[in-house]
Amino acid sequence: MTDTPDIEWPTLLICVLCYAGFALSTTSVDTIGPWVASCILILSLTLYSSFSHEVLHGHPFGDARLNTALVFPALGLLIPYHRFRDTHLAHHHDPALTDPYDDPESNFVDPAIWMRWSTPRRVLYTWNNTLLGRMLVGPIIGLLAFYKADWRAILSGSTHVRAAYCFHFFGLIPVGLWWVFVADMPFWLYLLCAYASHSILKIRTFLEHRAHERARCRSVVIEDCGPLAFLFLQNNLHAVHHAHPGMPWYQLKQHYRTRRAAFLERNGGYAYRSYAQIACLFLFKTKDPVPHALWETPEFHAERAEDAEPGR
Repeated sequence: MTDTPDIEWPTLLICVLCYAGFALSTTSVDTIGPWVASCILILSLTLYSSFSHEVLHGHPFGDARLNTALVFPALGLLIPYHRFRDTHLAHHHDPALTDPYDDPESNFVDPAIWMRWSTPRRVLYTWNNTLLGRMLVGPIIGLLAFYKADWRAILSGSTHVRAAYCFHFFGLIPVGLWWVFVADMPFWLYLLCAYASHSILKIRTFLEHRAHERARCRSVVIEDCGPLAFLFLQNNLHAVHHAHPGMPWYQLKQHYRTRRAAFLERNGGYAYRSYAQIACLFLFKTKDPVPHALWETPEFHAERAEDAEPGR
């Protein structure tokens, strides 16, 4: 693995692009028009989310306080950064990947819970397991589940979760001041752009993980080299990211290319050529069932049991 410098300039450049795109799009609606401004803002917010993902993994500075300062303004509006950080780092416990309870980013549910759901809810969640459904209703389903879990944590006395939302609300203040004194974009349009950016991010997370007995075979590789790969900061190479979560985004592609056969053997060949291929396969078709197909098998829990052994 290539050594990383104290300041990762490619990642810092991404930060500059995010803020520049945000500033340009929100102050130039009267000049470039609402459609162009909206497109720039959607792309900027999507990239900002990917940049926030880099920040929580310790980039671009060695000082976590400096990194957090870069994402203090809550440009994306909807997700508190510290909650994103905590839940995502919990997600990186690979033996729990896709677990309906212990993986905060799992899209699977316990089959016993699924059996108790109403028919309309089953239909909705099944549609959510198509790419089109995930993009259209996925952000709503995900956000409601996210807020519900956090609200329960706050009611149960979690000062940590409450502090994360306080930080988020403070981060909304500079965004609000920008809107009052600088921006010329209607706020309702900003909200639509924020939602659209979440929809694009759902393309990345749609099939990042599958149900599989082996934890190392649960993370995907999507060999895409187009604009989405850049917007996601190479997180399409998701198996590589899970194997090396501290590796900066700009090293992932080369690391994968030089070890392609090993990575594909390691993840059981769970790979796709591009996001275009995924759209052709799953735009209207479910990729996985909503209830976890392996939840009741001992093989799925085997690595969790080994990981829990004393001394491991």
